[in-house]
Order: sequence, then structure tokens, then C-alpha cells
Amino acid sequence: MKVKRIVTNISTPDIAEIKRFYQDVLGLEVLMDHGWIATYGSSDNMSIQISFASEGGSGTPVPDISIEVDDIGVAFERVRKGGFKVIYGPVDEPWGVRRFYVRDPFGKLINILAHL
Repeated sequence: MKVKRIVTNISTPDIAEIKRFYQDVLGLEVLMDHGWIATYGSSDNMSIQISFASEGGSGTPVPDISIEVDDIGVAFERVRKGGFKVIYGPVDEPWGVRRFYVRDPFGKLINILAHL
């Protein structure tokens, strides 16, 4: 058997509100929308990963989702312009990433990172 895909499902009271963060700020595409569930993603091929952690690194809480981007500066600026509060960073971490934490519209802690 081979795992083909891992999907994160997040409970939310307002599917439309999430568009403001995941599509407008992060630029993800709407891959599916049935009204009660909307799936955002990218047509790019991505690796399958699932992480388990006792902390988020550097003494931070474990984030709900980690999202790797190609330009952390652009991501940070979009988050700020979107009116979302940055919780941590941006900071260069000793394990070779630059990252920041932000909360999505429903309070999920998002780790946005780029490898240095």
C-alpha cells in the first residue's frame, strides 16, 4: 500500500470567510466547493508529510498547519495587508527556515515558512 494524499480537515462555521485568508492572502486555488466543504490547494505536485511535535520549536506552541512558501517576505506583507495579526516572527530559525506564525480567521495557528 502507498499513501497517495493527506488532507487536513478543519471545522469552521463559515466556509466563505476562510477564502479571505487561504485564497486572497496565500493564493491557494479553490479545488472543490460544495457549499459545506471547500478545498484549497495548488496544481503543483507536493510531497506527502505529516509531523508530530511536542512543541513548535524555539519554545513556540505547535502550529495547527505549516505552509511552505517560496517568498516569505511576500507572504508576510500579504498577511499584514490582509489585517491578520502575526503571533511570532518573522525569524530565522537555527534549523534553516525563516518563518512566522499567524492565526487564520477561525483561530488556527499557521506556521508560514521558507527554507533559507
